[in-house]
Amino acid sequence: MNKVLVIEDDAAILRGLADNLVHEGYEVLTATTGEAGYDLQKSDKPNLIILDLMLPRMSGLELCRKLRGEGVQTPILMLTARSEESDRVIGLDLGADDYVTKPFSLRELMARVRALLRRIQSSSPDLPDELKFGDVEIDFRKYVARRLGKVVEMTRKEFATLRLLVARAGEVVTREELLNEVWGYEAYPVSRTVDNHIAGLRAKLEADPARPVHIRTVHGVGYKFVS
Repeated sequence: MNKVLVIEDDAAILRGLADNLVHEGYEVLTATTGEAGYDLQKSDKPNLIILDLMLPRMSGLELCRKLRGEGVQTPILMLTARSEESDRVIGLDLGADDYVTKPFSLRELMARVRALLRRIQSSSPDLPDELKFGDVEIDFRKYVARRLGKVVEMTRKEFATLRLLVARAGEVVTREELLNEVWGYEAYPVSRTVDNHIAGLRAKLEADPARPVHIRTVHGVGYKFVS
């Protein structure tokens, strides 16, 4: 049974989310402050966090930053007000995986919860937790990357992009597949997002990013990984 942690200070919203998640078959943990949510995440290790950005004392943005700074990679679904566009952008940049704006449709929120959990569970079971290619070492379980023995800072999305390419090594993975699997959007408006992440991966992992050996472009289609 998947475990979902809901961190929300509005009692009515918290109760409604908890009841619907239980009805959907999830085990539910609840917290009304960022501090309490942080403690529950540490002790109970949920599979997904639903996080309101407007929390007292420790805000949702601060909590997201703290968790990602400590290497916690649990998917985070943010709850935001419609007027908080800048906070949504900051939250996504900090490592949140998706967002829903208030007032929201419970049906839509549950669909996003299922999509995030499905992405985790669909990871290739045959892919090893550790990988070596060229002068690079990757530990997908710990989200640690090293090149020439030195730690390389990578985002969650970069690890997910690389993992998908490696899982299908030698095959072409289209931009659309990368967007759907890594970002979870069926119609993401800017396919350039994938190109930017690929460029970032090459800059960090390729000996010569201008002439990539392992993360190759298939022009007009997508990308493929060659070990």
